[in-house]
Amino acid sequence: MSEPHRDPVGAKLGMWLFLLSELVLFGGLFLLYSVYRFQYAPEFHQGSEELSLSLGTLNTFILLSSSLTMALGIAALQKGQRSLSFLLTFATMVLGLVFLGNKAVEWTAKFHHGFYPNSPELLAQSKGIILFFGLYFTMTGLHGLHVLAGVGVLLTMLVLLARGRVGPTRFSPLDNAGLYWHLVDIIWIFLFPLFYLITG
Repeated sequence: MSEPHRDPVGAKLGMWLFLLSELVLFGGLFLLYSVYRFQYAPEFHQGSEELSLSLGTLNTFILLSSSLTMALGIAALQKGQRSLSFLLTFATMVLGLVFLGNKAVEWTAKFHHGFYPNSPELLAQSKGIILFFGLYFTMTGLHGLHVLAGVGVLLTMLVLLARGRVGPTRFSPLDNAGLYWHLVDIIWIFLFPLFYLITG
């Protein structure tokens, strides 16, 4: 049986093109945020004070840590340390799940207080507050979906690692997964100050 066709360079190029499309998507949302932030600066500051800075900070630390474990996992695989790479990739996936858990706690608190899209309590607020929380739920929700997708990709990588389908001479699948995960982390690095660190 012939060896399956492999093109790591093409796969890497494809991943970079995909990441570029993701940057365009979030870039548009960041631009929209900037326009409304300029128009409703006081209301955005007020909305920011309703968010949990401690949870936002914790989630930032979690994702930064996950980027480190992801990078170390790829480096370990390149050195032939497949078991260590498996553990580090597993740690990255767990950190991603913890991030989602914390975000679920934060969203639940907002829903409990009636601050969710199209809720009577939110619609009774000023236009700036409505726009702030609309962007907050849209952008952090979209980011959360990307984290969830990343967790699924990492789970696939764990299966490939366990089966010996990736290794020192074929690490591009894990490397591409790492690129995606780093993008997810970088997007959060922008989201955190935009929503949690707004000054008047």
